[in-house]
Amino acid sequence: MASRNDLTDDSFIELTGVRWLEASMKKMVSSRAQRGTFTLFALAAALSCWAGAVPAQSVAGDAIAASLTGAPGDAARGRAIVANRQVGLCLLCHTAPIAEECFQGNLAPSLAGAGSRWSEGQLRLRIVDAARLNADTIMPPYYRTDGLQRVARSFSGKTVLTAGQIEDVVAYLASLKD
Repeated sequence: MASRNDLTDDSFIELTGVRWLEASMKKMVSSRAQRGTFTLFALAAALSCWAGAVPAQSVAGDAIAASLTGAPGDAARGRAIVANRQVGLCLLCHTAPIAEECFQGNLAPSLAGAGSRWSEGQLRLRIVDAARLNADTIMPPYYRTDGLQRVARSFSGKTVLTAGQIEDVVAYLASLKD
Protein backbone atom coordinates (compact mmCIF):
# COMPACT_ATOMS: atom_id res chain seq x y z
CA MET A 1 0.00 0.00 0.00
CA ALA A 2 1.25 3.51 -0.75
CA SER A 3 2.38 5.64 2.14
CA ARG A 4 0.89 8.99 3.08
CA ASN A 5 3.88 10.79 1.54
CA ASP A 6 3.24 9.16 -1.84
CA LEU A 7 -0.26 10.57 -2.21
CA THR A 8 -2.02 13.88 -2.54
CA ASP A 9 -4.32 14.89 0.30
CA ASP A 10 -7.48 13.97 -1.63
CA SER A 11 -6.21 10.61 -2.80
CA PHE A 12 -4.89 9.85 0.67
CA ILE A 13 -8.28 10.46 2.25
CA GLU A 14 -9.90 8.35 -0.50
CA LEU A 15 -7.42 5.52 0.23
CA THR A 16 -7.63 5.57 4.00
CA GLY A 17 -9.96 3.26 5.78
CA VAL A 18 -10.11 0.69 8.46
CA ARG A 19 -7.48 -1.60 6.95
CA TRP A 20 -5.03 1.29 6.81
CA LEU A 21 -5.94 2.25 10.39
CA GLU A 22 -5.40 -1.29 11.61
CA ALA A 23 -2.03 -1.57 9.87
CA SER A 24 -0.95 1.81 11.15
CA MET A 25 -2.02 0.99 14.70
CA LYS A 26 0.30 -2.03 14.63
CA LYS A 27 3.18 0.27 13.63
CA MET A 28 2.32 2.88 16.23
CA VAL A 29 5.00 3.55 18.84
CA SER A 30 4.42 3.63 22.58
CA SER A 31 4.97 7.36 23.20
CA ARG A 32 1.72 8.97 24.38
CA ALA A 33 2.47 12.16 22.42
CA GLN A 34 3.01 10.19 19.23
CA ARG A 35 -0.16 8.16 19.86
CA GLY A 36 -2.07 11.42 20.26
CA THR A 37 -0.75 12.74 16.94
CA PHE A 38 -1.58 9.48 15.21
CA THR A 39 -5.04 9.40 16.75
CA LEU A 40 -5.86 12.83 15.36
CA PHE A 41 -4.79 11.61 11.95
CA ALA A 42 -6.67 8.31 12.29
CA LEU A 43 -9.85 10.05 13.40
CA ALA A 44 -9.68 12.35 10.39
CA ALA A 45 -9.42 9.24 8.23
CA ALA A 46 -12.35 7.68 10.06
CA LEU A 47 -14.49 10.60 8.95
CA SER A 48 -14.29 9.19 5.45
CA CYS A 49 -16.96 6.69 6.58
CA TRP A 50 -20.48 7.94 5.85
CA ALA A 51 -24.10 7.57 6.81
CA GLY A 52 -26.29 10.31 5.30
CA ALA A 53 -27.62 13.86 5.52
CA VAL A 54 -28.01 15.55 8.91
CA PRO A 55 -31.19 17.25 10.12
CA ALA A 56 -30.79 20.03 12.68
CA GLN A 57 -30.59 19.05 16.34
CA SER A 58 -31.87 21.13 19.22
CA VAL A 59 -29.00 21.67 21.66
CA ALA A 60 -29.98 22.89 25.13
CA GLY A 61 -27.02 23.55 27.41
CA ASP A 62 -24.77 20.51 27.24
CA ALA A 63 -27.30 18.08 25.76
CA ILE A 64 -29.50 17.10 22.85
CA ALA A 65 -32.53 15.96 24.82
CA ALA A 66 -34.62 14.56 21.97
CA SER A 67 -33.82 11.32 20.20
CA LEU A 68 -32.51 11.86 16.67
CA THR A 69 -34.94 9.22 15.41
CA GLY A 70 -37.89 9.79 17.72
CA ALA A 71 -37.39 6.31 19.14
CA PRO A 72 -35.05 4.80 21.71
CA GLY A 73 -31.97 2.98 20.50
CA ASP A 74 -31.05 -0.66 21.03
CA ALA A 75 -28.26 -1.17 23.60
CA ALA A 76 -27.12 -4.48 22.08
CA ARG A 77 -26.67 -2.88 18.66
CA GLY A 78 -24.93 0.07 20.35
CA ARG A 79 -22.46 -2.25 22.06
CA ALA A 80 -21.71 -3.86 18.70
CA ILE A 81 -21.05 -0.43 17.15
CA VAL A 82 -18.74 0.59 20.00
CA ALA A 83 -16.83 -2.70 19.72
CA ASN A 84 -16.67 -2.71 15.91
CA ARG A 85 -13.38 -1.28 14.64
CA GLN A 86 -14.89 -0.76 11.21
CA VAL A 87 -17.88 1.33 12.25
CA GLY A 88 -17.56 3.52 15.33
CA LEU A 89 -13.84 3.21 16.05
CA CYS A 90 -14.66 4.10 19.68
CA LEU A 91 -12.06 1.71 21.10
CA LEU A 92 -9.31 3.48 19.21
CA CYS A 93 -9.34 6.12 21.97
CA HIS A 94 -11.67 4.82 24.71
CA THR A 95 -11.68 1.76 26.93
CA ALA A 96 -15.00 0.04 27.46
CA PRO A 97 -16.26 -2.90 29.50
CA ILE A 98 -15.98 -5.17 26.48
CA ALA A 99 -13.53 -7.81 27.70
CA GLU A 100 -13.27 -9.68 24.39
CA GLU A 101 -11.84 -6.60 22.64
CA CYS A 102 -8.07 -6.27 22.96
CA PHE A 103 -6.04 -3.13 22.40
CA GLN A 104 -8.47 -0.55 23.71
CA GLY A 105 -7.45 3.11 23.76
CA ASN A 106 -6.31 5.25 26.65
CA LEU A 107 -6.46 8.76 25.15
CA ALA A 108 -10.05 9.47 26.13
CA PRO A 109 -12.25 8.77 29.16
CA SER A 110 -13.25 5.21 29.91
CA LEU A 111 -16.78 4.42 28.80
CA ALA A 112 -17.36 2.31 31.92
CA GLY A 113 -19.94 4.08 34.06
CA ALA A 114 -20.85 6.55 31.29
CA GLY A 115 -24.54 6.14 32.11
CA SER A 116 -23.85 7.25 35.69
CA ARG A 117 -21.82 10.30 34.65
CA TRP A 118 -23.97 11.68 31.83
CA SER A 119 -27.64 11.76 30.85
CA GLU A 120 -28.81 10.34 27.51
CA GLY A 121 -28.98 13.89 26.14
CA GLN A 122 -25.44 14.66 27.27
CA LEU A 123 -24.16 11.41 25.74
CA ARG A 124 -26.02 12.18 22.51
CA LEU A 125 -24.36 15.61 22.13
CA ARG A 126 -20.91 14.18 22.88
CA ILE A 127 -21.35 11.63 20.10
CA VAL A 128 -23.06 13.97 17.61
CA ASP A 129 -20.44 16.71 17.97
CA ALA A 130 -18.18 16.84 21.04
CA ALA A 131 -16.60 20.06 19.73
CA ARG A 132 -19.74 21.92 20.82
CA LEU A 133 -18.59 21.26 24.39
CA ASN A 134 -14.82 21.37 23.88
CA ALA A 135 -13.41 23.05 20.78
CA ASP A 136 -10.05 21.29 21.31
CA THR A 137 -11.45 17.74 21.43
CA ILE A 138 -9.89 15.04 19.28
CA MET A 139 -13.20 13.16 19.12
CA PRO A 140 -14.66 13.30 15.64
CA PRO A 141 -18.20 14.57 15.06
CA TYR A 142 -20.16 11.43 14.26
CA TYR A 143 -23.26 13.27 13.10
CA ARG A 144 -22.10 16.58 11.66
CA THR A 145 -21.31 17.41 8.06
CA ASP A 146 -20.47 21.12 8.03
CA GLY A 147 -17.13 22.72 8.88
CA LEU A 148 -15.10 19.53 8.40
CA GLN A 149 -11.67 19.56 6.76
CA ARG A 150 -9.87 17.02 4.58
CA VAL A 151 -13.01 15.08 3.70
CA ALA A 152 -12.93 13.37 0.31
CA ARG A 153 -15.46 14.75 -2.16
CA SER A 154 -17.27 11.42 -2.30
CA PHE A 155 -17.95 11.61 1.46
CA SER A 156 -18.76 15.31 1.65
CA GLY A 157 -22.14 15.96 3.27
CA LYS A 158 -22.33 12.49 4.82
CA THR A 159 -22.11 11.53 8.48
CA VAL A 160 -19.99 8.84 10.11
CA LEU A 161 -22.96 7.21 11.86
CA THR A 162 -26.68 7.26 11.07
CA ALA A 163 -29.20 8.75 13.49
CA GLY A 164 -30.27 5.21 14.40
CA GLN A 165 -26.69 4.17 15.11
CA ILE A 166 -26.22 7.26 17.31
CA GLU A 167 -29.32 6.28 19.29
CA ASP A 168 -28.08 2.69 19.63
CA VAL A 169 -24.73 3.90 21.01
CA VAL A 170 -26.52 6.29 23.39
CA ALA A 171 -28.68 3.40 24.65
CA TYR A 172 -25.59 1.25 25.23
CA LEU A 173 -23.60 3.97 26.98
CA ALA A 174 -26.60 4.94 29.13
CA SER A 175 -26.81 1.32 30.29
CA LEU A 176 -23.24 1.43 31.64
CA LYS A 177 -23.94 2.41 35.25
CA ASP A 178 -20.90 0.84 37.01
